[in-house]
Amino acid sequence: MTALSRPQDGRMIGGVCAALARRFGTSATTMRVIFVASCLLPGPQFLIYLAMWALLPSEKKVTANNAW
Repeated sequence: MTALSRPQDGRMIGGVCAALARRFGTSATTMRVIFVASCLLPGPQFLIYLAMWALLPSEKKVTANNAW
């Protein structure tokens, strides 16, 4: 498993589903479908998504200048 950070590529809104998909080794589309389906159930899913968007660090983009 990789560290939990929002990737620069593959984001739709905030990158939370893409980060979770990368962490658990599944596709981002699958994670998005799971999130949308979970929103049909009662609970604070949307608030948790917003909190993760605010708290998860964004992945640093590696360029040729800082590759070392």
